[in-house]
Amino acid sequence: MLADAWDRPALLNAAANTLYGIATVLGLYALFFLVIHLPVFPIKELRVLGELNNVTREQVEATVRKQLAGNFFTVDLAGARKSFERLPWVRRVEVRRVWPDRLHVVLEEHVAIGRWGDSGLVNIHGEVFSAASDAKLPVFNGPPGSAAEIARRYTSFRDELARVRQAPAEITLSPRRAWEVRLTSGLLLKLGRDQVNERMATFLSVYEGTVAPVSTRLDYVDLRYPNGFAVRISDTREPARDRRGDGGASPRGVEPKPVERRS
Repeated sequence: MLADAWDRPALLNAAANTLYGIATVLGLYALFFLVIHLPVFPIKELRVLGELNNVTREQVEATVRKQLAGNFFTVDLAGARKSFERLPWVRRVEVRRVWPDRLHVVLEEHVAIGRWGDSGLVNIHGEVFSAASDAKLPVFNGPPGSAAEIARRYTSFRDELARVRQAPAEITLSPRRAWEVRLTSGLLLKLGRDQVNERMATFLSVYEGTVAPVSTRLDYVDLRYPNGFAVRISDTREPARDRRGDGGASPRGVEPKPVERRS
């Protein structure tokens, strides 16, 4: 059979061409491997892009010195990205080569809108992250996994309360899905589980004429009544019976009063 193969020129030519092809590919690979590992393609410029307010120049430089080893072809982009993502205020990173000798690092920082209890911060996307901040931020309290929902509610509450020159200082979502909002003035709003938007609208509609004149004397405004609201005056001693019948503590000194709901 071997003798027969030698008598078939076409088969021999095909085998020879295959071997030449393999040799060419191996040669090109060896040449490419040699070229990219030669010190002739150094990275001459690193440009950090993005609006940075909390990530410092020292943190960026330390990450660069630690991670960005090799030349233009051999630098580990995935490893560099992970190193930058470990910086406290960095949310997302993109690292890319720019021919012939540059690297661009695009950093996106977290933008904090609240504190997650006493264990972290919450960004504008409702994500909890760990970082230090001296900013005066509202406190969010809630069950695990509820940070995004609270962040959305906070944005709504903040915009609505600005109409009466108030702002949320603390927002709490209970395990039973009941909402409470403490204002920067110290006043607590009890909004309950249902019709939260409508109850906030009720508060806004009566704030200027009813609540504001006595707000410094109030502990809370309870908006969970179907046709009105109740307040608790802090210096009144006589407790009143709870008119909702749910066994909870009742507002003291002021009975639930009906209010006109505004459309």
